[in-house]
Amino acid sequence: MFHGRWRTTGSALLRMLLVWAVSTLTMLVLAGLLPDFRLQSDDGDSLTRIALTAAWGAGAFGVLTALVWPVVVRALLLVPALVLGLLVFFLNGSLLLIAIDLIPDGRGEAAPETAVVVAAVMSAVASATSTALAVRDDEAYRRRLYRLADRKRRRRGRAGAPGAGEGTPGLVFLQLDGVGYEMLRHAAGSGLMPTVAGWLDRSHRVASWRTDWSSQTGASQLGLLHGSNFDVPAFRWYEKDSGEIVVCNRPTSAAELQRRAVARTGYGGLLTRDGASRGNLFSGGADQLALVLSVSARRGRANRSRAGYFAYFSDPANAVRTAVSFVAEVVRELGQSVRARWCGEGPRVSRGGLYPFIRAFATVVERDVVVAAVIGDMLAGRAAVYADLVAYDEVAHHSGPNGRDTDQVLARLDRSLELIARVAEHAPRDYRIVLLSDHGQSPGETFLGRYGLTLKDLVRAGCGLPVSRRAGRTHSGAEARAAVRAALHRPVEEEPETVRGREEKVSDPVVLASGNLGLISFPDVPGRATREQIDGKHPALLATLANHPGVGFLLVDGVVLGPGGASARLAVPGEAEELLAGFGPGAAEAVRRTDSFPHVADIMVNSAYDPETGEVHAFEEQIGSHGGLGGEQGHPFLMWPTVLSQPEPDLVGAEQVHRVLRRWLREDSRPRADHGGILPSVQVGAQDENR
Repeated sequence: MFHGRWRTTGSALLRMLLVWAVSTLTMLVLAGLLPDFRLQSDDGDSLTRIALTAAWGAGAFGVLTALVWPVVVRALLLVPALVLGLLVFFLNGSLLLIAIDLIPDGRGEAAPETAVVVAAVMSAVASATSTALAVRDDEAYRRRLYRLADRKRRRRGRAGAPGAGEGTPGLVFLQLDGVGYEMLRHAAGSGLMPTVAGWLDRSHRVASWRTDWSSQTGASQLGLLHGSNFDVPAFRWYEKDSGEIVVCNRPTSAAELQRRAVARTGYGGLLTRDGASRGNLFSGGADQLALVLSVSARRGRANRSRAGYFAYFSDPANAVRTAVSFVAEVVRELGQSVRARWCGEGPRVSRGGLYPFIRAFATVVERDVVVAAVIGDMLAGRAAVYADLVAYDEVAHHSGPNGRDTDQVLARLDRSLELIARVAEHAPRDYRIVLLSDHGQSPGETFLGRYGLTLKDLVRAGCGLPVSRRAGRTHSGAEARAAVRAALHRPVEEEPETVRGREEKVSDPVVLASGNLGLISFPDVPGRATREQIDGKHPALLATLANHPGVGFLLVDGVVLGPGGASARLAVPGEAEELLAGFGPGAAEAVRRTDSFPHVADIMVNSAYDPETGEVHAFEEQIGSHGGLGGEQGHPFLMWPTVLSQPEPDLVGAEQVHRVLRRWLREDSRPRADHGGILPSVQVGAQDENR
């Protein structure tokens, strides 16, 4: 027993000395390379003296980082998240300046801007060294994780936290945003996602489910987490009773949609019992929140969503690693964009401006923070965790759902899944990992790119209104943009002038886009406009829209209109099914459900769909889109461990999937003692890393 303790203590001391030595060497190298950083007196010192000075400075910096850093970061939790990420470097540099001041006889000196660089490099090198040593010592890695788990478990037990000390398995729901069923099967079968492939081979099953007409994260995730997505006709829509435009990725709108869902169902959501919500639009009723949009507009202590940043940024090395990866992702996007333009790849959309940084935020910052939060939740033994990883969805919008760009994103997501599964082995309770998505992605050139005008231009022409000579663009409404705004404390999704131009009157139609689904509302018509009212005001509009080659069909007051004067009444069985047969099974029922919504638009426009190619035409700037009917966008996946009960076949709508998820949470299967804290369904995936 005592031999084991001495061995453990000696191993830990040796690792600490090695990290100190590497940090000292790093400081010496930087002192030789950087002109504004010195480790000797003005009169010069011997090499031994300089080395001792470096060792003193590296040791002081290490101690200050370990003691002061967590306190400083916790005090700055109310600072905007991206700003906190930048402050990390300046605060780290300040700690280094303090450490240099502690060197005897004033032998150390550094310019403030140089101190920032030195501190960042030293943190990265120290973190890499610690990680390498931990990898070489598996037992040390396991002991560290077990200590963290035991500490968190005892803290929760003393606090009387719900679920503390329970023996039932926990559930981790990981949403791969925008990854369709066929895309997942392809990625697993082609070797892009070996972790997913291993689970499918030995422990998991996967099935496709159909979304509602509004195949986008706002509608799907509201249904998945809160059990109701009633009256969510699109990603953005106009509500006549309030005169407001509701946008799913606007924090105030997300909070209102969540409130409506809770009022309709009568319960808080999927995660009300000891749950955690990470990177989602909605909270699901969870108490533990990080990067949750529906609460991001709150100020002060009411906004607990930012607390997840503490767990990540309390280690300055995390900030350095994320910053380096962030820059690399920006460079990668710029290179991929130039290559696509140089090779004449098409279709294409604009990838300039702030997009490279928005992509890097989604694929690096948000991923790292969400994965770290999920790992912390498992080590804390929470009963249920739901996390959204948006990286693929963001890249697919601008690069297309298939190709080298998205393949790289899927491969990195798979590594994140592997990491989560391996950490689950050390959790204080067994965990079952469920993968799912909220929608898929359908490829295709944009409506503007194919036909040279926007849906708004077409509507104004059909109404006999002036059309701007300069074709406007509808910016992508991807979730990552909203996450960036929330992280910067700028939660306004769009300004009024982006919805209504200066030449437009209040009575002019409001035209909004949600992928390949368009919505047209007439503010001066009370309630929902009838076909007769629309024809009376704008006789040419409906025919102009229905007969356009880029439009698949319209919904107007319970009637589906198609090209060539085709029409079908939803109230007459079989009529809509025949007209919408080309859009796949269940299309008519999805349209019929949306027709019952109080806030359905006066005219709903679904773009044309080519069953041969699977292509649609988004009304916003996306060459991989979702939001309407047509193709893979309406076929997400649900992947579950075989130890859970089988879902019903042919699941339709997020509300039905929610009932399955809720049933799995209620299933009470005791953990098996011979699996070391992880169920077979997860253990297989973790051990299958060499596939």
